[in-house]
Amino acid sequence: MAEQGEEDREYPEYRRLEDCEQDSPPGEEEEEQLLLHVTEGPTDSWHHIKDLDSFFTKIYHFHQRNGFACVVLSDILELVQFLFVVTFSTFLLCCVDYDVLFATRPLNHSHVPEHTKVTLPDAVLPAPQCARRLRGSGWLLFLLVLAGAVWLCRLVTALRRLVGYWEIRSFYIRALGIPAEELCNHSWQSVQARLLALQRRQPLCVPRRELTELDIHHRILRFRNYTVAMVNKSLLPVRFRLPLLGPVVFLTRGLQFNLELLLFRGPAALFQNTWSLRPQVKRAGSRRALARGLARAAVLLGVANLALCPCVLGWRLLLAFFSYAEGLKRAPGSLGARRWSLYARHYLRHFNELGHELQARLGRGHAPATKYMDSFSSPLLAVLARHVGFFAGSVLAVLIVLTVYDEDVLTVQHILTAITLLGLVVTVARSFIPDEHSVWCPEQLLQRVLAHVHYLPEHWQGRAGRAETRAEMAQLFQYKAVFILEELLSPLVTPLILIFAFPPRALEIVDFFRNFTVEVAGVGDICSFAQLDVRHHGNPQWLSEGHTEAPPERQAEHGKTELSLMRFALSNPRWRPPPPARRFLGHLQAQVTRDAATAPPPRHLLAEGPLAASLLSEDSALAPEGLVASVLAASGLVARDPRFGQPCSTASATASLLASLRNPLGTPPCGAPESPGEHQCPEDRPALSESRLRSLSRSALLAEVASAEMSLHAIYLHQLHQEQRVLGQGPPLARGQPQLWPPHQEGPHGPELLWGQVSKDGRRVRGVRGGAGGGHGDQQGQRPGEPQQPHPGQHGDRGVSTGGGMGHS
Repeated sequence: MAEQGEEDREYPEYRRLEDCEQDSPPGEEEEEQLLLHVTEGPTDSWHHIKDLDSFFTKIYHFHQRNGFACVVLSDILELVQFLFVVTFSTFLLCCVDYDVLFATRPLNHSHVPEHTKVTLPDAVLPAPQCARRLRGSGWLLFLLVLAGAVWLCRLVTALRRLVGYWEIRSFYIRALGIPAEELCNHSWQSVQARLLALQRRQPLCVPRRELTELDIHHRILRFRNYTVAMVNKSLLPVRFRLPLLGPVVFLTRGLQFNLELLLFRGPAALFQNTWSLRPQVKRAGSRRALARGLARAAVLLGVANLALCPCVLGWRLLLAFFSYAEGLKRAPGSLGARRWSLYARHYLRHFNELGHELQARLGRGHAPATKYMDSFSSPLLAVLARHVGFFAGSVLAVLIVLTVYDEDVLTVQHILTAITLLGLVVTVARSFIPDEHSVWCPEQLLQRVLAHVHYLPEHWQGRAGRAETRAEMAQLFQYKAVFILEELLSPLVTPLILIFAFPPRALEIVDFFRNFTVEVAGVGDICSFAQLDVRHHGNPQWLSEGHTEAPPERQAEHGKTELSLMRFALSNPRWRPPPPARRFLGHLQAQVTRDAATAPPPRHLLAEGPLAASLLSEDSALAPEGLVASVLAASGLVARDPRFGQPCSTASATASLLASLRNPLGTPPCGAPESPGEHQCPEDRPALSESRLRSLSRSALLAEVASAEMSLHAIYLHQLHQEQRVLGQGPPLARGQPQLWPPHQEGPHGPELLWGQVSKDGRRVRGVRGGAGGGHGDQQGQRPGEPQQPHPGQHGDRGVSTGGGMGHS
């Protein structure tokens, strides 16, 4: 007992969020946790809606599914599809005479002697015979009864969902003022702005408080943020090491459904409702008992999955056959296309990032990721593929010529099968033959991927051309065939994971929920990472040194807190971050300004970029792609301007373009030179051409510029992180020797050092602003044995704008 008490003291108690810098205003922390919908006037038909999570989630899904008509049609067709699959499969099993269809038994056409050909009706059994075969199969009757029960459950669920969506439709029309026919013309940001305005007129939640964009995202993504955080802290998913395949990450839709049922929605879940954890989770003394209960529930759920495995596996096989068989016949290479895996959608997802935002970001990264994966080729496989493709193509060409010459060749047994298989072999062989015009540049391709997906493992830096990196990338960006195979194997593997792999992690998962949960008055229990709190979850290696108090075990990995904060501030420019977040964003803005002073102007970078002509033409490319291409081209650029006589680093080039995006339209204000000398506004044209600016609506324009700016921020922060790692591995400097890298610069408050002097113990420390601004003068050293890293300075609250107006209210 003493040992258990000592172990329990190592884990802090669940805490309620009482910091006035967070979402909850002072004085509201002790009020009862009520989530109600109280309205008057034009919205008087919505009363006492206790579950605001479901309410806001339905509002979001209603918008993303394009209104009530699309929801109704989709649900009806899904029910019809279920009936079709069951009915058609039963018909194929009981009502078809395959001996007649395959011509293994001749037909008796004595009543019509001249009729010799077999037609489809000849192979269909009469209804009474079909019914007798159906009644004679007990297992088939059992499956039909089970399918009927499942269909009735889905019907009831669909009807309840439609009733709820009908109320949401009325809410859109009467409360938000958005008619059904105009819903497609409103972005989610527009709907969200109307929700915030409605809260100010008629409070939607009790206790009464100002509703923010972060509150809405917390309610919609409450469970998703926990899942993203567990993936970030490597609690999920389960990893295997197979003999021939090596490390394998397994996460499928079936496994995800079971994990959500186990942790969030099931009878033994850690959440007692949609907004509150069970009281036992909040007490340190109950952690072991709760972990044993969670492990027991996982085993029982695994056994249930194992019992239903034959039914689920049969259903998956039927769906896969009906969904992909025709496409495989028509385009054999479709299975060789790549898609982002379900694991990648959790690993690459920001905190508080909605589904459509993630889909748009990964969609922009699909093309560069495909190019990166296709840039690898094996010389041995290429030689083998050329010869296999030649042999298979030769036989296929002969068969095609024969069928063109005489169509009776098609009546030869299995001739169509041979043509289909030979075509598949040729398609697969061609996929292993590299393009003779391709250029090997994996580092730039991987940087283009990073610009859109924002997260890549640190050990990939400088190793983009390695086979190990490509193999790890294949876990994120997998073949469609691998995705289908994993989904088919899911009914077999999921029970094994729940029974054997999940119980040992039950205690860690319980501790995760208790240690990384905060209660926000009026919102409920949320994942503390979703607060975007740099002070409690920032990582010093991602430009948050001096802004975070988080110990290593509470820091988010891969800079997810910092990058999520930047993305949320860019996507919601009217959001007002709490003071710690504002200080971090102000520090980032100052760092961008300093680094931009050491790089050529944006017009020089765009002129040197490979896509400069298309960027500045009337039919310009998308801003993110063009700006990223310019940044990558600027790496190692030797500027022609004598003021920039040294090569320009990627971080400096990115900072220069970020500084040019401070205006929402992407143009720096005239009369505000970004470097010494004359400033010509007409020369610094925006990344988007004037015709493109006129053709885009304001919301689309802001979204496009925000996407471009976030891509640049991702490259910039990763580059700074890499530079810190390189500097931390360098030799110690001479004691007291001043090190100016980049060179000494003149700031608005007098001289400043970007990289300060060396401390007395010989370690490099980060310089801070001095002079008239009254900056800090302390220097933070490092403990012995730690890698040497530069420490960013401590800045005051200088505003929240970074780039294109980040965080402006």
